Amino acid sequence: MFQEVTMKIEIKKFRTDNYELAKKAFKIRTLVFVKEQDVDPKIEYDEYENQCNHYLLYLDDEPVGAARWRETKDGIRLERFALLPEYRNRGIGEKLVKHVLNDVIPLNKPIYVHSQVRSKGIYDRCGFKAKGDVFNEADIDHIFMEYKGPKDVEKL
Repeated sequence: MFQEVTMKIEIKKFRTDNYELAKKAFKIRTLVFVKEQDVDPKIEYDEYENQCNHYLLYLDDEPVGAARWRETKDGIRLERFALLPEYRNRGIGEKLVKHVLNDVIPLNKPIYVHSQVRSKGIYDRCGFKAKGDVFNEADIDHIFMEYKGPKDVEKL
């Protein structure tokens, strides 16, 4: 008989004045973007940090993912989705995207993301559609994607 392996996923929403959660999320972003992808920290940590709604994803009580969103003149921009390398390709990142979507869809504004080309598939699966040509941002190829999916995303 096979034993089913279950993962306990918890996602916490916070603002940067919650220093404990911010420190954990920023550590993940530093490991993924600054160390792994060689993004300049001055680009990674920008003037919008205090305006954003941030998220920290826990897997079995360990922080393994982070994300944020902010309102812009064009709508709601999803940003800084980061998942530690050893947790990728397990559906965890998709759960984080869907969780954030459930928070922003009720705002009834356009939702978009500048997806790294290598991460485009996750956004495709979550209801985003690519628009335009590939462009370079922080020395990484990106594509503009708009949310065109359902008005009610499956819950965790």
